[in-house]
Amino acid sequence: MSLTGDKPHLCSECDRSFTCKSQLLIHQRIHTGEKPFTCSECNKCFSRKSQLVIHQRSHTGEKPFTCSECSQCFLCKAHLALHQRSHTGEKPFTCFECKKCFTQKSQLLAHQRIHTGEKPFTCSECNKCFSRKSQLVIHQRSHTGEKPFTCSECSQCFLCKAHLALHQRSHTGEKPFTCSECKKCFTQKSQLLIHQRSHTGEKPFTCYECSKCFSQKSQLFIHQRSHTGEKPFKCSECSKCFLCKSSLAKHQIRKHINTLRT
Repeated sequence: MSLTGDKPHLCSECDRSFTCKSQLLIHQRIHTGEKPFTCSECNKCFSRKSQLVIHQRSHTGEKPFTCSECSQCFLCKAHLALHQRSHTGEKPFTCFECKKCFTQKSQLLAHQRIHTGEKPFTCSECNKCFSRKSQLVIHQRSHTGEKPFTCSECSQCFLCKAHLALHQRSHTGEKPFTCSECKKCFTQKSQLLIHQRSHTGEKPFTCYECSKCFSQKSQLFIHQRSHTGEKPFKCSECSKCFLCKSSLAKHQIRKHINTLRT
């Protein structure tokens, strides 16, 4: 091993250099795909012995790294360090485009695809592309019909954990997103953001036909039908068509309320 800080061992594939030969050999497994360390429990393979040691704890249940703030335990030191940022608020990874900060490097890399437009994860069924692998995994369930997340209250099933968490608020009545202006509370962050535009007057959605602006994307979609002539909501009683579902509902109450009751 060099004591001078030199890195004489150069990778022939990517020109990365290392202080000692053992580091180079481990690195080269990225290029060769070699995974010489195998779990005796499930036969999963790893390129590094340290990765195998951490993985084996998932079988033994061992979590030797404990948070001093909340006593939560973790499989490895890296997971603990990441968790501790939830206490310190540290976000060391910054986007050079918009200066938004992130707790994890992986979060930053995924975020940067918003700026580049890169969508490297493609659905084999319909060729739809996604910027995150987790988005692809959730999307693929729309093809398989898999809904692995079940509500303990009503047994309704969902494609992803986030949808389940949102649904569960209908049982608990929880509204964790509060407007700083008027203290009105909302179930979803998106609802809060839309509401806050009533205070700021922001209307970020603009019609390309007439330049009229709207605070909600859904309002823009409905408005654009006034240009295209599309009226997708049809009354079952008189066949009159409407731009939006709410207009159809109002029409049915005004014109067909007695028929609807019977």
